[in-house]
Amino acid sequence: MAREMTAQGGREVTRGDTDSSRTAMTFMPAVDIFEQGDVTVILADMPGVAPGDMDVTLERQVLTLRGHVRPHAPDGYRRITSEYREGDYERAFSLSDEVDQEKIKADFKHGVLRLELPRAAEAKPKKISVKAA
Repeated sequence: MAREMTAQGGREVTRGDTDSSRTAMTFMPAVDIFEQGDVTVILADMPGVAPGDMDVTLERQVLTLRGHVRPHAPDGYRRITSEYREGDYERAFSLSDEVDQEKIKADFKHGVLRLELPRAAEAKPKKISVKAA
């Protein structure tokens, strides 16, 4: 029902905020995909992303997940070293015709995006009654 289309992970990009010379990473968020009845559920881990910095779009059967992480530096401190890699998240999936695109639900809680992709009524198996002649 949902097939990964592009995978962008670990590539360096120039970020377009105030310091254009700074580079950041764009990570491919780890996902779990499972079925629950007639619904396909995608769970995507995006730690450090605030709910307002999450963007989910659907265009021409392509579901794209994007999360922006705002750089963190405590006030009054000068960073000496940092092992934690800051960066944004992006991942795209190609959806089949089996997904009812009008009923997709998205929730974001504790750094985990949960998408529910319900199966379209036309795609559900139908029982055909056979009449004896």
